[in-house]
Amino acid sequence: MTDTAKDRSRPETRRGPSMADVAKLAGVSSQTVSRVSNERRNVDEATRERVLAAMRRLGYKPNRAARALRTGRFRSIGVITFTLSTYGNMRTLDAITAAAAEEDLTVTVIRIPDPTTGTVSGAYRRLSEQAVDGVVIIFEAHLLDQADITLPDDQPVVVVDSNAGDAYAVVDTDQELGARQATEHLLGLGHPTVWHIAGPEDSFSAHHRVTAWAETLRARGITSPLAMRGDWSTDSGYRIGRELAARPEVSAVFAANDQMALGALQALHEAGRDVPGEVSVVGFDDMPESKAFWPPLTTVHQDFAEVGRRCIEKLVHAIETKEHETGRALVPTRLIVRESTARYAG
Repeated sequence: MTDTAKDRSRPETRRGPSMADVAKLAGVSSQTVSRVSNERRNVDEATRERVLAAMRRLGYKPNRAARALRTGRFRSIGVITFTLSTYGNMRTLDAITAAAAEEDLTVTVIRIPDPTTGTVSGAYRRLSEQAVDGVVIIFEAHLLDQADITLPDDQPVVVVDSNAGDAYAVVDTDQELGARQATEHLLGLGHPTVWHIAGPEDSFSAHHRVTAWAETLRARGITSPLAMRGDWSTDSGYRIGRELAARPEVSAVFAANDQMALGALQALHEAGRDVPGEVSVVGFDDMPESKAFWPPLTTVHQDFAEVGRRCIEKLVHAIETKEHETGRALVPTRLIVRESTARYAG
């Protein structure tokens, strides 16, 4: 067999579109395509869009590994969380991944079932080994405020919903504002006091909500009733709701999340306590299902999308500038008034 015949017998190798192909189609130089691929800012918007359109048309995908070697950035972030069972954590994670996608960032999630010093540090180390540019940590519990919990300072870190003190950048819903809005709403309807179904004692969010509830009552000269602790579940709200339903003096209840409010509603219904005729109920979260409760639930709306956007914004800024940002950014809440609350009937 001749060499020519051998060459003809070899399968043809199809190469993917090159940077030069993109440059030709977009009518720009290869250097301009490189700048767009590496997300440099020295390209005007019209040219950038033309290059991106050419990339999409040709199916050109920049080599992330090669770009990482050139820029030192992997376009990837990590998320550490210790539970995905709560509504707030799931919505927060969803918002972070959506905001990351807008920035063309990939996300690696590590769940820690038992958050301790070793497991937190271990999770952080595993993420570092997977070549991430920064980390978001979602912890409800009082953990990062403990003296022996420290994280390496060679990567940007943003913390959600935890008492991280001044060591890290923190993004959170304004928990105290939401609790004040709920409590003031019920007092504004003429109720002599407000009973509170609180979240777990080790929860940072629950701590701020119960504190703001008690302080709001105190500012009106009202001694707060004993907060009744639940665990965020509908079952715990039902259990506490049965206790509250047996107290004829209870006319207003603020539950620290919508799921516990739902349990309380069921207990009040079973006890023959009319809602809102006898007892008004307010939740916290504004779950999509809360408007389908019976009656539809008055609740505090959390803007999880904004929390996720700010997390990624802070992380990207820290990655790009190499600045170690600290301080707390609070996302405002708003009260959604529905049919589960009414004026005090006396």
